Amino acid sequence: MTIPLVVGVDGAEAGLEAVDWAVAEAARHTVPLHLVHAAAPEQEASDVINAASERAGKDAPAVRLSSEVLHEDAASALVGEGHNAFALVLDSRGLGDLAELLLGAVSLAVAARAGCPVVVVRGSAEHREGRFGSVVVGVEDGEGSDTAVGFAVREAHAQRCGLVEVHAWSAPIGTPPGTSARCVVRPRAGAWYALEAHRRPPAQVLGDALRGPAEQYRGTSVSRRVVEGPARHALLAAAPGADLLVVGAGKRHGHSGLQPGLINHAVLHHAPCPVVVVPQI
Repeated sequence: MTIPLVVGVDGAEAGLEAVDWAVAEAARHTVPLHLVHAAAPEQEASDVINAASERAGKDAPAVRLSSEVLHEDAASALVGEGHNAFALVLDSRGLGDLAELLLGAVSLAVAARAGCPVVVVRGSAEHREGRFGSVVVGVEDGEGSDTAVGFAVREAHAQRCGLVEVHAWSAPIGTPPGTSARCVVRPRAGAWYALEAHRRPPAQVLGDALRGPAEQYRGTSVSRRVVEGPARHALLAAAPGADLLVVGAGKRHGHSGLQPGLINHAVLHHAPCPVVVVPQI
């Protein structure tokens, strides 16, 4: 049985925009779409889920739909649904009757706890509707972003658009290029790579990250950006030209769920396009 794409709905316009995005995503990947509404009175819940289902059915009649009302807090309900989901899709405003919380608190909680990719649908219509032809993925050194890169390549292939790999690096603090035995110095177009000896050159980091996924999804156009500075700044700078921004999240030590971190908090709050947080497997 094919696992579904799950979308949380709350009846607000932002929630319906998330439904629109999820319908298109389910059609791209030929997976069922499961609509979930949580923590509301029975009659209101019925109205909300019926309206969302009707909208989804009109947008993509070929997508197999199901729906469910769960009488528990929205974050816990969605995290539970994510145990057997292709991905969870949320709006950036939050879900359920949790108006006393800060904007997007439920979405942030789900992104921090879910065990599957979490898509937070945000930004203008042109970003949500795929008008830029670009998926951006953040790539870090090591294995922390492997699953995110795999998701991004598959998504670029499904959307028939280009993939942009972004890798940010920083020279050791207080070490001028070429003066430390612990640095590997490489000239680049008037600038310098000053890397700690145990780190790989950025071009190698990007190449290694894509090697496996590129073999599986041949024909995807790939471009690469190496940026000196904080990763969150590099990703937010690339996001205005993206239909989707993909970032990875490492496992918490001793706890279930993901570790959002400073980078993911920044893009979830400020990116002008939909954001996907992908857990490391």
